[in-house]
Amino acid sequence: MQHAEREFTEPVALCDGKGLLNPEAIGFARQPVIQSNLTGHFMRKKKWNYWCVYGEDLLFSATISHIDYAAVCFVYILDYETQRFFEKQITIPIGRSVKMPEDVLGSVKFVNESLTVQIVNIQGETHLSVTIQDFDNEVLHADLHITHPPGDESLNVVIPKSRDIFQFTAKHHSLPTSGFVKIGDKRYDFNPDYSFAVLDYGRGIWPRRAEWNWAMASQRLGNRRIGLNFGGKWTDGTGMTENAVFIDGRMTKIHEDVLFSYDKNNFMNPWKIQTKFSKAVDITFSPFFERIAATNVKVVQTKVHQLVGYFNGTVQLVDGSTLHIRNMLGCSEEHVAKW
Repeated sequence: MQHAEREFTEPVALCDGKGLLNPEAIGFARQPVIQSNLTGHFMRKKKWNYWCVYGEDLLFSATISHIDYAAVCFVYILDYETQRFFEKQITIPIGRSVKMPEDVLGSVKFVNESLTVQIVNIQGETHLSVTIQDFDNEVLHADLHITHPPGDESLNVVIPKSRDIFQFTAKHHSLPTSGFVKIGDKRYDFNPDYSFAVLDYGRGIWPRRAEWNWAMASQRLGNRRIGLNFGGKWTDGTGMTENAVFIDGRMTKIHEDVLFSYDKNNFMNPWKIQTKFSKAVDITFSPFFERIAATNVKVVQTKVHQLVGYFNGTVQLVDGSTLHIRNMLGCSEEHVAKW
C-alpha cells in the first residue's frame, strides 16, 4: 500500500497570496526548500522550533514557539541514570518580540528576565545557547554546536487537511552535537561521535482541537548514524506522511500511514508502531520515563505525554533490505491540543 507522494526539489512558498495553502507546496522534499510564508488566520497560526539533543548521559531540549496570541518557550532535561528531570516554561502573552523565521534554519531567540534561548545557524552549524538563572534552584547554561553534515537529507513535508488547515514540518535527524550543558556544579559534555540532535520545525494553520502521535530517535547503531521519524493521527487520510528513516544522512521515505498502539491508562506500557497495511514498519517502544506537560490557561489547553525509552524492531527498506533496530534510545508521544 505504498502510494507515491509527490517529491519536489525547487524552492516553493507554502501559501498563496490569500494565505491559503499553495497546491504546488503539497509534497515532500529532502532539503528545506519550503518557505513558511503564513499570513492571516489570526488565532490559528502555530509555529515552533523544537530541539532535542540526545547526549550520552543527558537528554536536553529547548523550544521556542508562537501560537499567534502568545509566545511560549520551554527547556527541559533528563539525566538517564538518575532520572533527574526538570522543565521550565515561560509564556509571554501576545509575544510580539518573538519573531519566528520563515526559513527552517533561520535564527530565532527568546529573551526574558527568567530565560534566554538563542538559536543561530551559521556556516553549517546551529549554535544553541540557553541561560536560565533559576532552573530547579540552580543556574543552567547550555552551549551546544549542532553540525549539519554536507549532503545530509531531511524530511520536509506539507500535510494538507484543506486549503485553510495545513501543516509544514521539517524533521532534521542525527545531527552530530558538541558542547556542554552545565546545571549548578554538574557539567555534561557532548561528544559529536555519540551525541545527536533532532530538529522539529513546524509552521501551519491548525484547527481549534488537534491530536497527534510522534516517535523519533537519532543514535549511532554500530558504525552508522540512524534516525527514525514516525507520525500518526494528524496525518491520517491526507495522502502525506511524516514517516521516514535516515541512514548516514540519507532518507528513505515511508509513504504508508503508521498506527500507534498504546495504553492510554498507562503510557509506560510498551507501544507498538506499525504500518497500516504492510509489515514495512514493525517496532516496539519500551518506555523508562514519562514526561507529562500540561497547559491550561484561558484559551489554551494542551497535554503531552512524552515517553523516553528504547525502540526495537524492523523497517523494510525500498531496496529489499531490512533495517534492524536494537535498543535505540528515543521518544514517543501523544499530544492533545485545544488552542
